[in-house]
Amino acid sequence: MGLEGISLLGLAASFGVFLLTLQTVCGDLAYSFPEEMKRGSVIGNIAKDIGLEVGRLSARKARIDADGNSKRYFDINLSSGDIFVADRIDREGLCGKKPSCVLKQELFLEDPLELHRINAHIQDINDNSPQFKKGEIKFEISESAVKGNRYRLDEAHDADVGQNAIQSYVIEANAHFKLNVVTKTGGGKYSELVLESELDREQQQELTIVLVATDGGSLQRSGTVVIHVTVLDANDNAPVFSQAVYKASLPENSPVDTVVIHVSATDADEGVNGKVTYEIDHISDENNHVFTLDQTTGEVRVSGSVDYEELSTYEMQITAKDGLGLVSSCALIIDVTDVNDNAPVMFIKSLKSPIPEDTPTGTEVGIINVQDRDSESNRQVRCSIQQNVPFKLVASIKNYYSLVTTGHLDREVVSDYNITIRATDEGSPPLSSSKTVHLSVADINDNPPEFEEQSYSAYVSENNKPGSALCSVSARDPDWRQNGTVIYSLLGGEVNGAPVSSYVSVNGDTGLIHAVRSFDYEQFRSFKVQVMARDNGSPPLSSNVSVSVFISDVNDNSPQILYPAPEGNSFMTELVPKGAHGGSLVSKVIAVDADSGQNAWLSYEIVKSTDPGLFSIGVHSGEIRTQRDISESDSMKQNLVVSVKDNGQPSLSATCSMYLLISDNLAEVPELKDISYEEKNSKLTSYLIIALVSVSTFFLTFIIIILGVRFCRRRKPRLLFDGAVAIPSAYLPPNYADVDGTGTLRSAYNYDAYLTTGSRTSDFKFVSSYNDNTLPADQTLRKSPSDFADVFGDSDNSPEVGSCLNRPS
Repeated sequence: MGLEGISLLGLAASFGVFLLTLQTVCGDLAYSFPEEMKRGSVIGNIAKDIGLEVGRLSARKARIDADGNSKRYFDINLSSGDIFVADRIDREGLCGKKPSCVLKQELFLEDPLELHRINAHIQDINDNSPQFKKGEIKFEISESAVKGNRYRLDEAHDADVGQNAIQSYVIEANAHFKLNVVTKTGGGKYSELVLESELDREQQQELTIVLVATDGGSLQRSGTVVIHVTVLDANDNAPVFSQAVYKASLPENSPVDTVVIHVSATDADEGVNGKVTYEIDHISDENNHVFTLDQTTGEVRVSGSVDYEELSTYEMQITAKDGLGLVSSCALIIDVTDVNDNAPVMFIKSLKSPIPEDTPTGTEVGIINVQDRDSESNRQVRCSIQQNVPFKLVASIKNYYSLVTTGHLDREVVSDYNITIRATDEGSPPLSSSKTVHLSVADINDNPPEFEEQSYSAYVSENNKPGSALCSVSARDPDWRQNGTVIYSLLGGEVNGAPVSSYVSVNGDTGLIHAVRSFDYEQFRSFKVQVMARDNGSPPLSSNVSVSVFISDVNDNSPQILYPAPEGNSFMTELVPKGAHGGSLVSKVIAVDADSGQNAWLSYEIVKSTDPGLFSIGVHSGEIRTQRDISESDSMKQNLVVSVKDNGQPSLSATCSMYLLISDNLAEVPELKDISYEEKNSKLTSYLIIALVSVSTFFLTFIIIILGVRFCRRRKPRLLFDGAVAIPSAYLPPNYADVDGTGTLRSAYNYDAYLTTGSRTSDFKFVSSYNDNTLPADQTLRKSPSDFADVFGDSDNSPEVGSCLNRPS
């Protein structure tokens, strides 16, 4: 006889969805619903249950995490707040035969951190039929068996619980046996064959009976097994176990072949009827073959992996059968003890990276969850950070930690942190695990550019080409990307009254400074500019540096002859007494050079003369002196061409001409005009004559002065000028140095000149020198008052004019 099962789908549809929402004072949520619901089935509204607006779910990153489970069975619809089934839920696979099946999940919210436990009560549905371990149950019963003998049958098993579990056993009607159903103390039922009438082997050697196990679901399910009874000769004693219930304790991870316990049953019969064999009739974990039973000795050994975290208690039923089929049973309960064999596991629930370097101290940058599958003290975990970093872990709710900053962050010092977090449990020995969290520090513009030097100096020769490079400035900004990009520019200012940009420019990218114009050492020798380095941050930061530009001199100025006047500007003649001795000072060439240093060191040389051996010139002083005594054979007219050369490389030079007349009195002086016409430009002489005529009326005043001078004791050597042109005073530009021996007229010389017009033979000059080699006063040209009267008596129409120049060189 047989019963047909009812489909799982039909049963689930008949149950519908039963939902119960509870919120505990701890923030826990409880839902109750049947197993095997379809994926996507809604079991509640999480937003409503926790009193949170639906729109805040996304903002607070609401999500459901498993509490120590590898699977996540639920998920949230962030747009509606509904919580729905995300994976298949099989109550039997999750909870086995436990009367209550609670699936724990966690609702996780951020900003602020909030945690709600979700306890999902899984209701059983009748989706499993009763099953027997064997397809056939065999008994060998002696024909001598008396009425009332009981023969325990194999127990059928139904994975469902409660009312959906096995409720009854029935057998086919037969002439010898009836069925007795026994309810066990711990729950569950088994059946026994009860002999109602004696067996007669000679009439019937074998019996076949069908046993049906039925559950209590609304749509009942059933399972069947065939009982095969062989009638034997008499065996009147069944095996008897020493204990009805055996208990054993076994540490998890025990190696294979570890002996757990010995069970023992004895049979009072002898021979084959007293030989007992053992067999595991039922075990709580049918799918995993963790234990084996020695059929002869009753020794229970480990044959597989024993894991406390998978199953902490094993229950099995062991039967003992004698040689002719009498059976008895006992229960074996094995408690698995926990061993600290699971290291803590860390999960990064939230991490903010990169973080700005100006993040305040105490800012939460990450959330860490730590789990340990062990139990009791073995699952107590301590977390710590290994390195010396500006972060710490702060214990939050349950097994969550917040990673917060403890100090100032500086990207320029440390741009990335690899934070190693170590979790250690309190087992013995303790187990630990590490996890590295990578945090990047984002840059802000907090560093101005910094120049490599406190100041810069550039050296350039004058007359440089515009655009030539002077020097390069360099600034470094340790910030990143645009915050560290440096741009160079000139600060406003003036150099000699002109904008600084008209002198130099700076390359904004490289800091290379160029000259905009050609520099002149004689105008200015140095100047300073300010260069600014600015970064590209927001707001930008900057710093300044001073750049000093020094201009070096080059020999670009020829010597300038102040006395005598350069050729073409005037015509000069010096009068030299015939009695002058060797070494006597005759005259002096005065020259200056606008350059400086050795470029302004002047040297003098006579490059051409009428009598080369008569006169010499001081190489550095420019003084013209006689080399020997003047003789009667020397020509009266002496022409000297003097070259003045500086010490530059290459050197520059200038020349001048000087005319000397060797004579003791004015009467012997030849007409100077002839010399003038021979040696000078006639046009210039004409201009000089016109100028003399125009000022002749002023010369009368000087005649009186000349008459007074004749009473002076000292006599001056005379210098004759064509057209009575006065010796120009030595004009020294303000930037010329009065350096002794460099060509500038020394202050030891004083010149007085007395000039007249109208007579070529009456022009003269008296020279006075305070040097030792100057001609003595008695050797200087002398004239008596009558001589002057004779000379000037012929010039009644020419007024006498006197001029006195007394200027230190």
